[in-house]
This record gives sequence, structure tokens and C-alpha cells, in this order.
Amino acid sequence: MAKKSLRLAFFLTMLVLVAELVGGFAANSLALLSDAGHVVTDIFALGLAWFAVAQAERPPNARKTFGYHRVGILAALANAVTLVLIAVVILWEAVQRFQHPEPVQPLIMFLSAGIGVAVNLYIGFGLRKEGDSLNVRAATLHVFGDVGASAGVILAAIIILLTGWTIVDPLLSVGIAALIATGAWRILRETTDILLEAVPRELSMSNLVSDMRNVEGVEDVHDLHVWCITSNMYALSCHIMIDDMPQSKSSTILQSMNKMLSESYHIGHATIQFECNPHQEQYCSVDGLYCRMDACEDSGNHTHAHTNALESASNASSSQGQKVS
Repeated sequence: MAKKSLRLAFFLTMLVLVAELVGGFAANSLALLSDAGHVVTDIFALGLAWFAVAQAERPPNARKTFGYHRVGILAALANAVTLVLIAVVILWEAVQRFQHPEPVQPLIMFLSAGIGVAVNLYIGFGLRKEGDSLNVRAATLHVFGDVGASAGVILAAIIILLTGWTIVDPLLSVGIAALIATGAWRILRETTDILLEAVPRELSMSNLVSDMRNVEGVEDVHDLHVWCITSNMYALSCHIMIDDMPQSKSSTILQSMNKMLSESYHIGHATIQFECNPHQEQYCSVDGLYCRMDACEDSGNHTHAHTNALESASNASSSQGQKVS
């Protein structure tokens, strides 16, 4: 369904682009042409999102065992970068208009922007029904951002028509550029976190560790990693300390752990290694992996104490050697 909606949105947005380009040149309106520039990024965003959804449907294989879900993240990242570039171009053109004001035709602005608002509202609400994937959300942000920009063009057209203040046209363009840049930053930040395999922002690691330790049969947790494969698709790997027991008995612990992770944290892909010997210290170092909430501190204290012990032993050995001499 998302693929069909994105395909329809792609072709409808091309109609909006034609209407706003024709209207922008006919009305000599930078605001309307800026909005048309935003529509170009909409087309690019929707096209990439359409492609990404189609790629995500491809099954995993021996080379890409997680499938093609990250294609959507790459598409969202490309969308964010293009939004930043278009915002810079609009801002530059607005500065030129401030220095050299030009007359505009408000009626043409009003009609062209009205077409954009109507079509983009239809597209935007259609895409909102297709889930909460970052890729589709990035495309939806493009569309609703263009609704706001087009509504601003309509308002500017009314003001120019009533007052003759043509300065409103480049002033609105600056607002459109700010709107585009703000949305781009949010998407850029989230896509970067996913590509860096950061912990999801809405997930508390301290609460997660506490809940994992509270599962019956679990003594401790270390070597813990949580990351996003794609938007709302979380994965986890860890080592869990349990009593020495047969595998058949430990399966109940695994089932309880997976149920808790799925219901409380929406983690659907968990790789858990059971251990019965306390050797987690080897995973904790200055540049090491995330072990447990107090592991790094404990490791640091342990290292410091060990270093002091070695120094004391060395001093004692030297003193004994001097006495023998």
C-alpha cells in the first residue's frame, strides 16, 4: 500500500510542479518559484521513497542478511541533504530580491499556490496512513512542508494585492527556506544516528538493563548492544550470566527475555549468549564495548587497584633486592 501511495503521490506532485513553475514565471514571484523548488525536492523525495519501499520488499540473501531496509535510510539521508541545498539557494535569491525588488502578479500567485495546497494535502494525508517508517516520514515531511509554503504564498499574494508591498515576496521566501532547513535537520540527525548504529532515542539503556536483570534466572548482563536496522526495527545482542544448567532449562529464561524485549521495547531481533562463568571484565576497557551500567567504573577502579598492587610489589621486590645486596 505504501508503494502505491508513493507512486500516486509522485505523479501528482509533478502536476503541482508544472502549475507552480508556470505561475511563478508568469507572476514573477520568487516565493512561488521557491515553492516550486521545494516541489522539485518533493519529487526527488517521493521517487527515492518509492524506490526504497520497493527495495525493502526484497528478501534477505547470503550477502545482505538483513535485507534491503537500509535503502530507505539512505534515501531519507539524500532527501535531507537536498533540502539543505535548496534552502541555501532560496535564501540567496531572497537576498537578491531584497536588494533589487521586482513587481509580482498576486492573482496568479494565489491560483498556482492554491493548486499546490489542495494536491499536497491529498498526498500528505494519504502518506500518513502508510505507517511510521523514517523513509515515508521524510517524504511526508516534504509534502506537508510544501503545504505550509504554498499557504504562505497565498497569504503573501493577498497582502500584495491589498497593500502593494512586494517586499513580502522575498520575505516569505526566507521563511520557506527556514522551514525546509528545520525539517532537513531533523531527518539528517535521525538518519545519521541509524547509520552510526546509535541506541534509539526513545530507549533508556538504564531501564533496559534493569528490566533484563529482573528476568527470573538472569544474574547479570554485559557486552550489550542495541541499534536500529531501520526506523522502528530494533536489534539487540548481549551476553547474559545464568546458573550452570542444561540447555533445556535455560530455554525458559530465553523465552521470558525475548517476550520482555518485544513487549516493553519493541525489539524483535535479539541475539543472546548465555554464560555461567564471570569473565565480563575482558569486555570492559577505555575503548571497549558497553558492558553494564557500572562496569566501566568498576573496570577503571579494578585497573587502578591492579596498577597500585603491581607498583607495591615492584617496590617491595626492589627493597628486598637491596637488602640482599
